[in-house]
Amino acid sequence: MRRIAIIGGGIAGLTAAYELARLARDGAAVEAVLFESSNRLGGLIETVREGGFTIEAGPDGWVSAKPWARELALELGLADELISSNDATRNTHIFLTTPENPAGRLVPMPDGFNLMVPTNLSALDHSRLFTEAAIAAYRAEPARAAELLASIPAHDESVADFTLRHFGPEVLDRVAAPLLSGVFGGDVRTLSVRAVMPAFVQMEREHGSLITALQAVSQPATNNQQPATGIFTTLRSGLGTLVGRLVTVIPPQWLRTNTTVTAIRPNSQVDVDRSPSAGKTNATSLRQWTVLTSSAGKRLESETFDAVFLATPLDATRKLLSPLEPADAQLLPTESSSAVLVAFAYADASRVPLPPGFGFLVPPNPAPNQNAVISTEAVPSKSPVTSTEAVPSKHSVISTQAVPSKHSVTSTESEPSKSPVTSTGGGALVAEVERPPHFAFAPATPAAPTTPSLLLACTFADQKFPHRVPPNGRLIRAFFGGAAADRIARCNNDEIAAIARLELARVLNSNAPLSAAPPAPAPPPVLTVVRRWPSSLPQYAVGHLDRVAELESRLSAFPGLTLLGNGLHGVGLPDLIRAARTAARTAAGRD
Repeated sequence: MRRIAIIGGGIAGLTAAYELARLARDGAAVEAVLFESSNRLGGLIETVREGGFTIEAGPDGWVSAKPWARELALELGLADELISSNDATRNTHIFLTTPENPAGRLVPMPDGFNLMVPTNLSALDHSRLFTEAAIAAYRAEPARAAELLASIPAHDESVADFTLRHFGPEVLDRVAAPLLSGVFGGDVRTLSVRAVMPAFVQMEREHGSLITALQAVSQPATNNQQPATGIFTTLRSGLGTLVGRLVTVIPPQWLRTNTTVTAIRPNSQVDVDRSPSAGKTNATSLRQWTVLTSSAGKRLESETFDAVFLATPLDATRKLLSPLEPADAQLLPTESSSAVLVAFAYADASRVPLPPGFGFLVPPNPAPNQNAVISTEAVPSKSPVTSTEAVPSKHSVISTQAVPSKHSVTSTESEPSKSPVTSTGGGALVAEVERPPHFAFAPATPAAPTTPSLLLACTFADQKFPHRVPPNGRLIRAFFGGAAADRIARCNNDEIAAIARLELARVLNSNAPLSAAPPAPAPPPVLTVVRRWPSSLPQYAVGHLDRVAELESRLSAFPGLTLLGNGLHGVGLPDLIRAARTAARTAAGRD
């Protein structure tokens, strides 16, 4: 009987355990133990359900073009749960600041965009997102195919350099940077284009021109037909249902929560290991790995296994890998981006009007103002808080269980400071429309701000997916990322929610006519959810694929050791699921 240790209870670890359990039921001589340091399983996946609202406190779905998450859901009997995004009304807005309008305004992306590449050049004609110079650069790109083919570097390059070669700095700043930052939370000047945009790299190698490549594969719907499946897929009752179903089909004796793995040791280096808790000597020569653990109220314990899956966050993976071979750990991504999510649920959507579409993105500030940090004095905690593979699409869009009583702010994390919170467990706008309606999240400020918004993105959840809200409900998810998230995460939940509400007011009120009366404040949300995701998105820096290949080659010196999670081969749910199932089949000898 082969024993597999799975360290980490997020979607990668749970999927690996599920696959091993399935193989065991089919006769494979294999068993597993999954170690999770916290008291809940699922990692960043968490669904809050209350009063008819379905609020994702982590990822809200997956890209439909990648089949592996859907396949898993079908195997788990969740076919009736699968729902698609509302692509008929899909729009993404950019919060654009310019020297002429430093306060910023929401501008819809033109129809027919796939990330930063247009498939319909005529849609650029009426767009307020680009200057004439940027539109000219777009129109010239197909004719530069030979030049672009000749300019392909032999080595990896950044997303910024890749975009600059094709379209220039304006497209980089206004489209590519916010779109990629919205997915990876990183800096396009350092993100590896080969790692995060492999389909576009292949298009360039085949066609030179990205526009020509996408036009060649585009198959526009005819007779006003929509694709059978939306660009995104999720579950009707939330992704927490996927986690719950996985847990129910994994043998309960395989799951150990509140258990921290402190070290892993190859038994070629340790012939005998003494278990202090048992007070006896255990021979370990028959199995390749010893896993040391600690749990509440218990001393250090050890068990032996034939294989170890590291399905942990990047920092934990580095900590466990470093004692084996420090040089190997140095090949892991060196930086991770943090995020903070704030979700607001409203009972009356008519009092919280939004532009059509899935949400908006905020271009990153090219020269961040380190002083533009939230002052908690400006947002008193005592005041009431009412508050990338290529994907065929009309344009690129925002990707990204106990519940409290009404008007509470929920969080699973301990807060940096005290506050009254409840802790819980585990297509473009038509051309004749000059501006979308103005919005009422907070009273208008006397003077328009000129510093960039602290927000990274915002999803209009009830417009992106059906079945997210009760009748006439409204659900908005706001995101902070990068350095802003690191700073804001130090605030308490009430302060974070108030900051998010002020930033939303600024962005969503930005298109209101200056001559109009100040908008009335939005009503209090019936539910506010705050989540902190520290160092949750590994940054795939230039050269990432080469480092991963070297790391996996070097790890062959440690038979049975496999790295899973989002640090190597992708950050989306389908990628994590595919890698975990493949590793499980290999470990069980069924690959």
